[in-house]
Amino acid sequence: MIINLLLWVLFGALAGWIASKIMKTDASMGAVANIVVGVLGAFIGGFIVQSLTGSDVNEFSIAGLLTAVLGAVVLLAVVKAVKR
Repeated sequence: MIINLLLWVLFGALAGWIASKIMKTDASMGAVANIVVGVLGAFIGGFIVQSLTGSDVNEFSIAGLLTAVLGAVVLLAVVKAVKR
């Protein structure tokens, strides 16, 4: 159980970091923010992918990582739009 939680946190951190690089917000974000953005992005990306395709992507794979990055990019775009 603890190993799974640790893996999800690391997976979220990676997805959040990649998304912050894509959205050019990496300089203003720390490690904790990357983890939060990545984990929330995984939920958002999972919702988007399931809504569009009907498939469920909730695993440790390249497709799961891409889904989390997609959701994290959407989340960062919304945050950037609201801040302006």
